[in-house]
Order: sequence, then structure tokens, then C-alpha cells
Amino acid sequence: MAGKARGILFSLLVLTLIESSRAGSGIGTYWGQNTFEGSLNDACSSGLYSYVNIAFLNTFGSAQVPQLNLGGHCDPRYGQCVGLTTDILNCQKLGIKVMLSLGGPTGTYTLTSTEDAKNLAIYLWNNFLGGQSATRPFGTAVLDGIDFDIDLGSNQYYSDLARFLADYSKQGTKVYLSATPRCTFPDSYMGTAISTGLFDFIWIKFYNNPACEYAVGNIQSLTSAWTKWTSSVPSSTMFLELPASADAATSGFIPTDILINQIFPHVKTSPNYGGIMIWSRYYDSLSGYSKSVKGDVPQQIELKSSLEDEGRSCSSA
Repeated sequence: MAGKARGILFSLLVLTLIESSRAGSGIGTYWGQNTFEGSLNDACSSGLYSYVNIAFLNTFGSAQVPQLNLGGHCDPRYGQCVGLTTDILNCQKLGIKVMLSLGGPTGTYTLTSTEDAKNLAIYLWNNFLGGQSATRPFGTAVLDGIDFDIDLGSNQYYSDLARFLADYSKQGTKVYLSATPRCTFPDSYMGTAISTGLFDFIWIKFYNNPACEYAVGNIQSLTSAWTKWTSSVPSSTMFLELPASADAATSGFIPTDILINQIFPHVKTSPNYGGIMIWSRYYDSLSGYSKSVKGDVPQQIELKSSLEDEGRSCSSA
């Protein structure tokens, strides 16, 4: 009986590994800011990504009605984004975590009080996560979590927002939290929030910041910043966020051979290294950047808790 149970567990484990491999390596990307990048389903079915951040919810706080801006893909004001329900579910079936990204480089967003943060958390829970609302922009699809890509407004109260969102995980469904700080430590907008230790993933933005990004022939600024981040926030899984081409950023683009041969050997020594986050799906689809480095990025394989429980029962058998 014990042998049969172990055989069943092994079969389930193999199926889990196969399903996880379909999600690609530990590579993420931002989708939603260019209609020429293809559909969300296209991005997920490419086999390149384990994480996709839908960008952006860039109007919120200070008594504003929260508003999505998906770069022309759909207009939520007319219910057009409900069509993303199927795409999101398809991505998740492939093992890809789909997050909603708050903020971005443009928009009108800020948090002005703890109450403001609480109200936004309630809105996000009811409209994008496990709650209920008659006006869910993506229909019945339940996103895996919320990404903080804060570049504007006040730097206060995002720690409150993180705590309120993390509290929803106590209701039985994990709400993943991620953040996109600049590579200077601590980040001026998200430093306090990140110090709470509540963020599962941190995509450190190593571009458009000469103080800590790659420069031709010099990886020292980047590797020093990486070491500071990974040692200071050991509880979060860390990713290099990189532009997919020289056109995707003002500065900081890293040629793939430099990334693979010079930078990866250093960053991979960090125990909380997770992979890379690519800006963005549009530029990545043009350059093939993530495809070029996929083989050098670790696979993201998660053994479901149900299988772990099964394993414990098998051991006792």
C-alpha cells in the first residue's frame, strides 16, 4: 500500500513538473501598455514567462475613482476588459502568476492617509482578487496578487496598503505582493513598504538610474546594488528588472552575453535570487531578449501544498 501511494505521489509530482515547465523560466514581464505586443494569451502561451504584470491601474487615491489604463487593449469604462477573463484563466492554468500593477510612470495616483490605503485595498480585493463586485473589470477572473510600481505622488501609506492586502491572505487564498523599486537602496517611494517584509517578489529596476545600473564595461555599480538589496531584504525573492532592448529605456540596457557571462555568475550566488523581470512584453516580442537568456534563468517550480500533504500521508503509510 505504501509503495502504491508513493507511486501515485511520484506520478503527480512528474505531472506538476511538466505543467510548471510550460510556464517558462523565472522570467516575468509587464503587459498592457502597447497594442502591438499581442494579446495577454499570446504572452502566456509563448512559454517564456512565469509572471505577468498587467499594467497599469494608474488612477487611485485622494477620493479618485480607481481607473485602469491598458494602453489601448481595452477600455474598462465600457466593460471591454471583461474579455480578458479567458486570457487570465488560461495563463493561470499554465502555472503563470498574473498580477495587477499599480502606478507606473504616468497617471494621477497617490495615497493620502491610512484610510485611503484601506479603501484602495477593499476596492482591489472586491474588483480583482477574491472578493465580489458587480463591476469587476476582468470579470470572474481572480488575479494572483498586486504589484506596486510606484513612481509618482507621496511615498507614504504604501506600507499600510501592503498590510491591508496581506491580511486578505488570511481568508484562505494567498494574495501575492510584489514591488518594483529603483536600484538605489532604499527606494524613495517603496522603501518603507518593502521593509515590512510582506512582499513575495521584488523586481529591482536596473535601468534609467546611472547610479546603480550597468554601464558599458562596468558591472560594479549593478552588482554592489544587487548585494545591498538581497542582503537587506532576505525574505523576498529578488529579480533583476531589465529593459528588453536599448529602445525600452533611456539607459541601463545589458547585452545578453554580458548578462549571461558576467552578471548572472554574481547575482546567482544570492540565496533569494529568483530570475529576471523584463520591461516590457512589447519590446521583448521585438528583441527576443528573454528567449535568448531563458536557458540561463532558473526554472520556477512550485510543489502544490496538496501534494506535500499527500507526501506526508504517504510517509506515514
